[in-house]
Amino acid sequence: MEKPKTGGKYTCYEYREEMILLGLQKKLSSPELTPEEKKDLLIEIAKVEKQMGID
Repeated sequence: MEKPKTGGKYTCYEYREEMILLGLQKKLSSPELTPEEKKDLLIEIAKVEKQMGID
């Protein structure tokens, strides 16, 4: 899914992507995560960052 062209405006779609990324990063800092869960979170973070164009 491509990010819509906004002409410099900050959209709710961009805000949503940022909040998803922040949530994933917060989960990643949890000490109770197993190595497999950390790996899955890192993969998901990479996907979101790629969608946002910050990979």
